[in-house]
Amino acid sequence: CNQIVIAGTMIGVCESLIYGYKAGLDVKSLLQSIQGGAAGCWTLNNLVPRILQRDFTPGFMVDHFVKDMGIALRESAAMGRSLPGLALVHQLYLAVQAQGHGSKGTQALMLALEHMVKLWDIEPTE
Repeated sequence: CNQIVIAGTMIGVCESLIYGYKAGLDVKSLLQSIQGGAAGCWTLNNLVPRILQRDFTPGFMVDHFVKDMGIALRESAAMGRSLPGLALVHQLYLAVQAQGHGSKGTQALMLALEHMVKLWDIEPTE
């Protein structure tokens, strides 16, 4: 259950940063604005500053997260239930692995999304 919540949180956080950046907002100000509101969470306080610093060292590795999401998806299917949000995020993290970032932290989801939405005019550096 913990990993399901984290998966949903990570996609929301990364997409909000992309949206804010593309809308011309200062992402550090954006972070300060939403940290104290209803969206406030551990991920905003701990992983977003690392994303902004381009620090993708693992606290928890993508490879382990993909394994955990796979377990949750298989167990859910065994119960005759689907978790469409988790399935989507799982696919995105498989893209992170395919891009060679499996040993990085879960915040490396940002790298795959940046690539997908062509966030930068040039390829981002780590």
